[in-house]
Amino acid sequence: MILLFAFCFFFLLDSVVKKIIQQETIVAIASAVVLNQGSIGIVRLSGVTALEITQKIFKPQGKPSWESHQILYGYIKNPDTKQIIDEVLVLLMLSPRSFTREDVIEFHCHGGIIPVQQVLELCLEFGARLANAGEFTFRAFLNGRIDLTQAESIADIVGAKSPQAAHFANSGLRGKLAQPIRKMRNSLLDILAEVEARIDFEDDLPPLNEAQIKQDLQDSLTKVKHILATKDQGELLRSGIKVAIVGRPNVGKSSLLNAWSKSDRAIVTELPGTTRDVVESHLVVQGIPIQVLDTAGIRETQDTVEKIGVERSLKAVSQADLILFTIDATVGWTQEDQEIYQQIRDLNLILVINKTDIAIASRMVKYPVEIKQIVKTAVAINQGIEALENAIVKTIHTGETIAQDLDIAINQRQAAALTRVKLALMQVEETIENTLPLDFWTIDLRIAIQALGEITGEEVTESVLERIFSRFCIGK
Repeated sequence: MILLFAFCFFFLLDSVVKKIIQQETIVAIASAVVLNQGSIGIVRLSGVTALEITQKIFKPQGKPSWESHQILYGYIKNPDTKQIIDEVLVLLMLSPRSFTREDVIEFHCHGGIIPVQQVLELCLEFGARLANAGEFTFRAFLNGRIDLTQAESIADIVGAKSPQAAHFANSGLRGKLAQPIRKMRNSLLDILAEVEARIDFEDDLPPLNEAQIKQDLQDSLTKVKHILATKDQGELLRSGIKVAIVGRPNVGKSSLLNAWSKSDRAIVTELPGTTRDVVESHLVVQGIPIQVLDTAGIRETQDTVEKIGVERSLKAVSQADLILFTIDATVGWTQEDQEIYQQIRDLNLILVINKTDIAIASRMVKYPVEIKQIVKTAVAINQGIEALENAIVKTIHTGETIAQDLDIAINQRQAAALTRVKLALMQVEETIENTLPLDFWTIDLRIAIQALGEITGEEVTESVLERIFSRFCIGK
């Protein structure tokens, strides 16, 4: 009875929240706006009065029918001052055939800050409210247009740092994660119903098919582990890694950055200590976003500015995921190299032996035997960059994944929920093996079902929703 009351209360509360939200029309600038740049700026409306507001401020050419999925041409005009604000195209996407399943209208204005800002202010003046971050997507979720995994995939598409990251995000948007999650949840709900039926009507029903239940639980557990195996891949594609190029002055660190990034981000001279600060470059290596930091040469110095650069270099080293410890092949392993190595030897590093094109062929560069990853480069003539990239990818991958056939990459929230599912299913299996009463089976089955529901949004708290949609930009 308590559970039924709680469900009814939540259902009524959810309905009230939806009703309140649906009574408000929201507006936001839905395109990136840069001063004096961009040919098109978009202002987006969604809500019950979106069409009414549009008809007040938009003066179309001709006599439009105002039917859904049309593009109208005309002018935005202030009804009070009669001033023409901009020449625009208006896209009509009326309920329920829209992203939010509400009336959605977009004004495609001239680019720049002023036109879109003036159109936005007119919409606010005539009754719309400024949208919160991610509120258009939030309404799409509340109205059943998308589930929570698809909403998160939209954020991933916007924030994608590589084509591979965008590919996995598009897979999530198409429901490739939600489908197996829902299938598992329905399977567990069927098992729970069977078990609870035996608890309430044991004398009227045949015995449970325990062997089949064990098999179904094992199948679900295998699928959960399979999907969980994509977590590291997902984190890598979303966040990437930070790589610091480290070494003493004049070993070719800046030249390495320039050759690798195919740019002149760093100043290169024959003078030691030229790089005085950390120089950044963003690359994509085999689908993995990489932030490369070219650091100042590490050495003892009396130069105040260079000393600050060395301190910043050491700070960058402590924050990096991978160190490219660069030495000069023409002089070999020096005492200065050894001193730097003592500070970074416990970190994840690759030894880069640079200037091999001008080193004496017979010279053998000696280095500590415990260094396993070594790459030889001649960045002045662009040699060794591909080998370096392969070494980086090999270093950051922790072995073969068992989920290479899955076209998905879960995030931290989804992984945390799936971990709870895995533990709960393992506990159910242990409960069955220990021949405990059926009531004990239901405890962990419910935990697993609830956790699966949290992934797709069928069972989710307000705080979780707030955390997810706060990552969105305004207008999305």
